[in-house]
Amino acid sequence: MEPGLEELMPRLLPVGDCDLAEDFDPTVPPRTPQEYLKRVQIEAARCPDVVVAQIDPRKLKKKPTVNISISGCQPAPEGYSPTLKWQQQQVANFSAVRQSLNKHRNHWRSQHLDSNVTMPKPEDEEGWKKFCLGERVYSEIDALSDNENLGIDYLKVGFPPLLSIVSRMNQATVTSVLEYLISWFGEKKFTPELGRWLYALLACLEKPLLPEAHSLIRQLARRCSEVRALEESKNEEQISALNLIICLVSRYFDQRDLADEPS
Repeated sequence: MEPGLEELMPRLLPVGDCDLAEDFDPTVPPRTPQEYLKRVQIEAARCPDVVVAQIDPRKLKKKPTVNISISGCQPAPEGYSPTLKWQQQQVANFSAVRQSLNKHRNHWRSQHLDSNVTMPKPEDEEGWKKFCLGERVYSEIDALSDNENLGIDYLKVGFPPLLSIVSRMNQATVTSVLEYLISWFGEKKFTPELGRWLYALLACLEKPLLPEAHSLIRQLARRCSEVRALEESKNEEQISALNLIICLVSRYFDQRDLADEPS
């Protein structure tokens, strides 16, 4: 090492020249502390001053994309901002639902599913979207034919988030399905089927939240506020559902910067 560099990077444990036997061989394992220290000095002297990493250009073809947003939710349309009392009541109701679900989870998990219920595998994103939303919403079909209205075809209208279904979902599956539905909601409209499943999945999320779940629910609240702000018909039922999700994310899961200011 050059003297100038050594002054900038002083050795924490200075080691002088070691008295070694004439037959010292640095290629064999050291037998004494002095041989070990001498071998370290030799290896350090062989290290280049500058090291250049060898990067495989094939791994850089797909550039990673990271979307980070620190903005809050958009305010509710004038006259539709929920009161603090309403928000507090929704949090209390939601807390009671979660407690009941946790208490009776083992019971509902042991119940047999109907023969027509086949839960998709956790990694089957398209399968879960169709399972939760149904072919009608997933394929954006406006209405069912008269013949189909004679009975409920859950493959077309989606399976509701029954306790016997959600109780079988572990946390990894809950988070994955939540991610699938939020991704779908990012480009589609809000529907009652979507709202029911989002509420149920939020009820299944365990605290403390994993970082991935934390990011997902914040993304969900922002998306709800965007859809609410663009609601032209001012559908009170839909705005109330969007208010509810924003309320639960912000006030139950402690994301207070996303909360609606009380009207």
